[in-house]
Amino acid sequence: MKKTLPTTARHHLRAWTLAAALASSGGALAQAPTDTAPASPTGAVPDAASVQTAPARNPVDPFEPFNRGVFRFNKAVDDAVLKPVATTYRDVVPSLMRSGVTNFFSNLGDVWNFANNVFMLKGQNAAETFMRLNVNTFFGLGGLLDVATDLGIERHGADFGQTLGYWGVPAGPYLMLPLLGPSTVRDTAALPLDWQGDPVSSVNDRTAEVGLSALRIVDKRARYLRTTSLLEDAALDPYSFVRDAYLQRRRAEVNEGRASAGADDE
Repeated sequence: MKKTLPTTARHHLRAWTLAAALASSGGALAQAPTDTAPASPTGAVPDAASVQTAPARNPVDPFEPFNRGVFRFNKAVDDAVLKPVATTYRDVVPSLMRSGVTNFFSNLGDVWNFANNVFMLKGQNAAETFMRLNVNTFFGLGGLLDVATDLGIERHGADFGQTLGYWGVPAGPYLMLPLLGPSTVRDTAALPLDWQGDPVSSVNDRTAEVGLSALRIVDKRARYLRTTSLLEDAALDPYSFVRDAYLQRRRAEVNEGRASAGADDE
């Protein structure tokens, strides 16, 4: 019988990785320090050209120089815009209202979560997601209250990139997208369908759609302000940390999806 990651472990992994990804998508954690070259065997002081050396190239990240440039750009955007706005949002908006906003967008996200669980033939996850969506919509004031979690109905997040991975599409090289943060070629190709599957994109009023999207981004960034600050202090090379954490999380999600689908069949 195939085993899946414990629920608590999956949630911790997703939380830490999302925090790193948010810091990158609204702004990367920080610019990575430059490595220094060791002294030459003869004891001579290396010249300036040899002191500045590029980090060892990771085979899953063939576009690393470009990705690091995008990472620094995202960091600048986050520092100048997203982080200050998220900090103000956290300090001004009452906690109860912020929880309602978080629950509301989480409930909307369950529409696409349900679709992708169906695409992956994950019967139990799809049923629980459908149940969550209905319970929170009808008994949670349109999703403002997370009644389903209180009832023990687990949330099963899924996107189309994960669905493609489940059906064997390789991830491809790692990419750092401007403003959007860490991704892969497969996940980037899946983004148009993820956007189409987002209920917010179905709002007819363009002003309302933009407003809802902005509120969701700010709310998500505000939830991870403390975590990203800790990661900023802890990571020696924030770029590598974000990349490795993102790829590890995506592998875990795809593999967990295969294992849970197998468990459904047993």
